Amino acid sequence: MERIIIDMDEVIADPLAEIANWYERAHDIKVNYANIKGGTWMGGFPEQHHQLVREKLFAEGFFRNLPVMDDAVDVLKEMNKRYEIYIVSAAVEFPNSLKDKHDWLMENFPYFSWKQLVLCGDKKMIAGDYMIDDHLKNLIHFKGKPLLYSALHNRDVEGYERINNWKEAATMFLK
Repeated sequence: MERIIIDMDEVIADPLAEIANWYERAHDIKVNYANIKGGTWMGGFPEQHHQLVREKLFAEGFFRNLPVMDDAVDVLKEMNKRYEIYIVSAAVEFPNSLKDKHDWLMENFPYFSWKQLVLCGDKKMIAGDYMIDDHLKNLIHFKGKPLLYSALHNRDVEGYERINNWKEAATMFLK
């Protein structure tokens, strides 16, 4: 059975929507989505608020109630029947996210076992046939087939096959 490694943030969970909603409510300033690029969201926020955004990302509970990406639940349920799926998140960067991410995944994707969740610091040691991730830094060392999940921060990245949404992933993996 082929193994598919799937990232969480900005692939099946939408932390950008959560942080943008919080920021706009808290500061009454719109996020500048056109300035989000280069692998980070920070360009979308005024420089004087970068530390506030970082603090929110590190806060306990931030990752617990993130929106789920459209169609991810249904598509991954079917993929899980045909492939060996692992959800891999470099969660150690945000230590408070470890329990949040576990609980979020078990609530929103109850068909995954806890054994399919890998919370790590660096994905270089991860192996599989495919990796779906939004960050180039996680794909460049991957020995299988890397698939770049489209996000605002990676829209200028070239040279990788992309998956733009989970309906598109279904056409690729559930033919």
